[in-house]
Order: sequence, then structure tokens, then C-alpha cells
Amino acid sequence: MGAYLLEWLSLFFRWFHVIAGVAWIGASFYFVWLDLSLRKPPQWKTDKGISGDLWAVHGGGFYEIAKYKLEPEEMPKTLHWFKWEAYTTWLTGAAMMSIVYYANATAYLIDPSKVPFTSIGAIATSLLFLFGSYFIYEVIVRSHLGKNAFIFSTLIFILLVIASWGSYQLFSDRASFIHIGAILGTVMVGNVFFGIMPAQRALVDCVRRGEKPGKEVAELALQAKNRSLMNNYFTLPLIFTMISNHYPMMYAHEKGWLVLVFVGIITATARHYFNQKHLGHKKPRYLVIPAVLTVLLIIWMRPEPIEPAPAMPATASVAPTTTDSTPPDTSAITDTNTDTTNAAMAAEAVPVSASADDAMMDVVHTRCSTCHAVQPTQQGFAAPPAGIILQTPEDLKIHKAKIVTAVQTGYMPLGNITQLTDAERQQLVAYASSL
Repeated sequence: MGAYLLEWLSLFFRWFHVIAGVAWIGASFYFVWLDLSLRKPPQWKTDKGISGDLWAVHGGGFYEIAKYKLEPEEMPKTLHWFKWEAYTTWLTGAAMMSIVYYANATAYLIDPSKVPFTSIGAIATSLLFLFGSYFIYEVIVRSHLGKNAFIFSTLIFILLVIASWGSYQLFSDRASFIHIGAILGTVMVGNVFFGIMPAQRALVDCVRRGEKPGKEVAELALQAKNRSLMNNYFTLPLIFTMISNHYPMMYAHEKGWLVLVFVGIITATARHYFNQKHLGHKKPRYLVIPAVLTVLLIIWMRPEPIEPAPAMPATASVAPTTTDSTPPDTSAITDTNTDTTNAAMAAEAVPVSASADDAMMDVVHTRCSTCHAVQPTQQGFAAPPAGIILQTPEDLKIHKAKIVTAVQTGYMPLGNITQLTDAERQQLVAYASSL
């Protein structure tokens, strides 16, 4: 019953997480585009303190948008703040992390071949990893290093590479990608809560008091600008990590942490192209570079060719044959009842050899069917993952394409919770591919 309720909670929070994420990312993209698309206004607008304006048409109407350099002529009665999109995305994401990875830590968070955590130990390490990473980021962004956009960005990139590698040493492959996404999301929300919103409040307070913003407000604004820059370049990598659990070929790669670094470079470079384009600078090399890197990544990640299924070794013993030419002792066969008993025992000593089907189904039932059964026996699963049932050779034939991909990449079993060996993995891939 507990697993069933967790499934419903997962569905509920995943749905709201997606809605909030779309709203946040949409607003972020819109304001980045808006800020970079503003043009010099006519003189009469400049005299009113407007630094840029933009005209747009949408939904059958015209929109006139103006950005003031500092304060408007008078404070509007209604002022819209963009913050709850970010906060709701983080809160629902944290709920998802708790439901999927903490409530089912043995299935999704822990990989005993890396670190044999207990559930409590894994959760504590995860929280320390996430909030420790964010603390380091806050120290940097508030220091003098945070005032130089280039140095700041370079340092944060290096730290994220280290975090990507570190997550792969601690957690399951799938959880490793999610942890980097959680770090990005936490940094982005922290930027809004601790940097961007305080700067905006300070500016609004000055305008309401009729004061000119001073040095302190200017420093807050500079820090907020650099935080906004980070959020801008984190957006596409964050989207990728949010959907990464659907693509085991990425995170289950033996160098998954390096795959994540490549994807981060590709997506951030593509984002840079659009930033430059909004400024009126068309630089196609910032699209060509990600395209070339993507092709190289595909070539590098290609799986090894599948070898033909090897002949299954016979597991049964055969009754020993007599090689001695000495005639048997006739006294051993004088009793008819003894002969009958010995013949029966000899027949039992020659069992039938197991077929390849039987041998592989033993592996499947031991390593796979604990989850992929009509009624899973693995704790934390109320239904077979993705509705896939693996209990007969016919089931394997129906799902063979998914089996080959999931087993070959190491995605299944999740966290290798059933301890599928490398030899069994190779045999199962070869067997399924031959069906």
C-alpha cells in the first residue's frame, strides 16, 4: 500500500513540477529576450528616463514595452514580481527527490558496487552534497571573484565538473544526473531568493522613498546581474537533467559524468548563440560548435557490437563410465532387488541438461522478475516499471529491444540491486538480441 501511495504522490508532484518549471523557464527566456531586444527609444521617451523600448504584436493586439533606467515617473499601484515560478519549481522538485530517491533509496539512490550506503547514510550524504555545493557557490558569488563575470563563470564551470565526477563516485548513475540537476536548480532558485529579489526590493524601496539608489543598491544590482547570467546559462543544462531519467544511454555510460559535462558545454554554447542573436550579433559558429560536439559525442558513446549468443554450458553431470577391463564381481548382481535399486539410482544420476531458455530464464527470474512481474516482490514497487513484465521467453521476445538497451547500458537492474554479474549481463544481451 505504501508503494502505491508513493506512486500517486510521484505523479502529483511530477505534474506540478513540470507546470512550474515550464512557467519559470518560459518567464526566464522571455525576459532575457526582452532585455536583449530593447532598442534606443525616441528622445521624448529618453527624457522620461526610459532606457529602451520594444513594440510587439501578439494575440491580435499591439504591445508597447518600456524599460526605465532606474525609476519610473511615479510608482505604479500594481507591480508584478516574478518569483513564485522559481520557488514552486524548487519545492516540487525537492518533493520529487524525496519521494523517488529518498523513499526508495535502495532502488534509485544507492549503487552498492560504488559505496555500500545504508538508506540513512545515502540520504544524509545526498543532502550534504547538494547544500554543500550550494554553500560553496554562495561563498564565491559574494566574494570579489563574483564581480568579474568571466572569472566567476569559469570557476563555477570547473566546480560543476568536479561535482559531476563526485556524484558518480557516490550515487547510482541515474541519481548522479539528478543530483547535478538539483544543484543547478538550487543555485538558480538561490540566485532568485538571495540575490535577484533583494536587489529588486532595494531598488523599489528607493523609488518609493523618492531617493536615488546609492552604492549599496548598485552593488546588489551588479551581483544580481551576475546571478541572472548564471541562471541564463544553466537553463538548458537544467532542462536536460530534468528529463535525463528517460535516457539511460546517457547516464548509464561508463563515463556518464563526462557525458554530462559534454552536454553542459553543448547546451550552454547553444544558449550563448541565442543571447548573441538577441543583441543583434549573428555568430553561427556558436551553433556549429554544439553540432560538431554532439556528433562527436554520439560517435564516442556508441555501444559495442553485440556478439552472437554463446552456447550454454551443460550444467548436469553424466553417470561415470567404467574404463577398467576387469570383469565385474558376479557377487554384486546376485540379488534381483539390488539390481533394480541400483538401476533406479543410476537413472537419477543422469539428469537432463538445462536448455538455453531454462538457463536464461533462471537469470531473468532471479535478477529481473523481482520488479518486472505482475506483482513485484521488490520493496518499493507497486507495479512493474513501465508496465513491462518479464516472466517467460515470450515476454523477453516482445520487449527484446528495450531489454538489450537497458541491460547493455547498465541501466537495468536499477542500481544493480539484484547484483546482475557482467557475465550474466553479456549472456542476457546476446540471448535477447537473438530472439
